[in-house]
Amino acid sequence: MITLENINRSFGDKQVLHDLSFSIGDGRMTGFVGSNGSGKTTTMRILLGVLTADSGTITVDGAPITADHRSAIGYMPEERGLYPKMPIIDQLVYLARFHGLSRQAAKARGLELLEQLELRGEPTDTLESVSLGNQQKVQIAAALIHGPQALVLDEPFSGLDPTAVERTLDVLTSFAASGAPVLFSSHQLELVERLVDDLVIINEGRLVATGTTDELRRQRSLPEWTLQADSDLGWVREMPDVSVVELDGNWVRFTAPDAGAAEAVLRRALSLTSVSSFAPHRVALNRLFQEVTQS
Repeated sequence: MITLENINRSFGDKQVLHDLSFSIGDGRMTGFVGSNGSGKTTTMRILLGVLTADSGTITVDGAPITADHRSAIGYMPEERGLYPKMPIIDQLVYLARFHGLSRQAAKARGLELLEQLELRGEPTDTLESVSLGNQQKVQIAAALIHGPQALVLDEPFSGLDPTAVERTLDVLTSFAASGAPVLFSSHQLELVERLVDDLVIINEGRLVATGTTDELRRQRSLPEWTLQADSDLGWVREMPDVSVVELDGNWVRFTAPDAGAAEAVLRRALSLTSVSSFAPHRVALNRLFQEVTQS
């Protein structure tokens, strides 16, 4: 487990991180979410040692993080940092050699990763000759090439088409299943919701929420239900303790403080009309994000 505790960082007179604390669990995908300028990239760079914190600590399994720990982290920056005119497989081998892999092992590993990520092009193509989406796949392969013990990925899905996203999800999920901690940032909240075990949300450099998505829903959102009936449901607006979120004739989505209040709506509906469906509604992550960052 990697733990960041009370991390502070300023640039000049502007403080960008304020006592930021969270953990990245072994074998768990941790989504790191925040608006542009919230401090995600700065936090990742401090974790990797590219930047230093003004104060705070980072530990790995309870021990202070070391240069060896950091060299065992696979990192993919948001900005593409590979060599555009160098053949793809050559630069993967080049990067792997820095971590002690033999040329033969590095090439075999590189070809395996490119196949898993379904690179559209030849491994001998130069990076600049393939599409931006395929360049992103190479960036991901570069983060994985040395068999890292943890992954830190900054916007890994940027520029990927839906098929490439699915392949990348498979690769990252498989990596986490091996027991490694994975931290990734993304503005594509629908993908975050599908992928994460844990979620860390920051706003203006401060932690505003952390936990599983289900835990955050319970903490931050009133429970919601949906009801479908055979007649107009406008009367739901008049029910005590209930707030209508969306109403479309004979379909309604509403909040209620507890199951008892929701069941009261159902009982009245059954007394007035035929009911075709009634169920809890799962609040989308993008709405949860808006709630915790605007509160």
